[in-house]
Order: sequence, then C-alpha cells, then structure tokens
Amino acid sequence: MGKHHKKLLNNLEELRKSAVLTQQELSESAQVSRKSINAIENGIYVPSTVLALKIAKTLNCSVENLFQLP
Repeated sequence: MGKHHKKLLNNLEELRKSAVLTQQELSESAQVSRKSINAIENGIYVPSTVLALKIAKTLNCSVENLFQLP
C-alpha cells in the first residue's frame, strides 16, 4: 500500500524524526512492538484509537497532526 493507506494519511515518520526518536524508542513509550510503529509509518497498519492517542502523547502533538483522512 505504500506510504499511505487508502483511507488514512499519516505523518508519523516525519513527526517521530522531528522528535529525535527511533522507532524502538517510540514503540517502548507507546507499549507496542517496533514492527507496529514501522507498519503504521508505511501505511500497512491503521492504529487503534488508544494507540494513536499514546503515540500523539509521546510526540506531544494531536492525533489530527499524525493522521488525516484524504
């Protein structure tokens, strides 16, 4: 599916890198596997609301900054 899932666009990789966090560091903070973070960044996996909120909290941004509908 590439960088963007058909129904969801995301800025996770850019925001994570801006926060100077590795996928592993973000995954530990969000309490998921590094592979989950990678799958979200690559548009393969759409996170649950709870996971999206955990990621947003870690990156100090809103869920809307992370994910948008096309």
